[in-house]
Amino acid sequence: MVKISIKVRKLCHFHNFASPYSTVMENKDITILLVDDEPDILEFLGYNLEREGYQVLKAKNGKKALKLVHEHNPQLVILDVMMPVMDGMETCLEIRKIPEMSGSLIAFLTARGEDYSQIAGFDAGADDYITKPIKPKVFISRIQALLRRYKEEPATRPVILLKEFTIDRDRYLVIKGEEEITLVRKEFELLQFLVSHSNKVVTRDEIFSSVWGDDVVVGDRTIDVHIRRIREKLGIESIKTIKGVGYKFEEE
Repeated sequence: MVKISIKVRKLCHFHNFASPYSTVMENKDITILLVDDEPDILEFLGYNLEREGYQVLKAKNGKKALKLVHEHNPQLVILDVMMPVMDGMETCLEIRKIPEMSGSLIAFLTARGEDYSQIAGFDAGADDYITKPIKPKVFISRIQALLRRYKEEPATRPVILLKEFTIDRDRYLVIKGEEEITLVRKEFELLQFLVSHSNKVVTRDEIFSSVWGDDVVVGDRTIDVHIRRIREKLGIESIKTIKGVGYKFEEE
């Protein structure tokens, strides 16, 4: 273990890049949970995140990760897919069942780069899917891009009243009749974006830019997966697919 730690720290030093002091201070209130069954990966990623000022928790499998999630409610969970005891997909699904984690972010970091694996990851409720190997500087950039949207100020209208349902921005809930429906963060942001452009066709590029950000790279099927999950959870037909262009939310 000592040999691994020294090796990792040397590698991190080789890719060394400094962060502004103010940025590090801002990051101290962000807790990130790393979940991977390889100790050297946990050491390597944890070292780079801690240098940026983030509070880092570590778990070597999904079962231990869930325990830490319940205890700390981290703002971001970074999951490997292939792990013993409980794999990343199952762990992601379980985390998304926790109401207190509805506004938190989940990203997969894995060597599984197949399209079907990425689709499964987003279908499980992930906000991003990052493939290994990845350079520390690129990894940190992806994490900062994700968290940038987490830190953004909430919209001025806390509640949006619609014919079919109500969007409660403060509680990250959609209320339909007497039922409170919890959406994962990206599903919620995507629904808000479509609703804010009611009866207007929005392109896939516009959705990617507004919901995921220009500096976040996600698969082509990402939007489709999130739209399908919103439709299923809310039981609505208001979101229309405009083939070859994008989507439109139709509201009377």
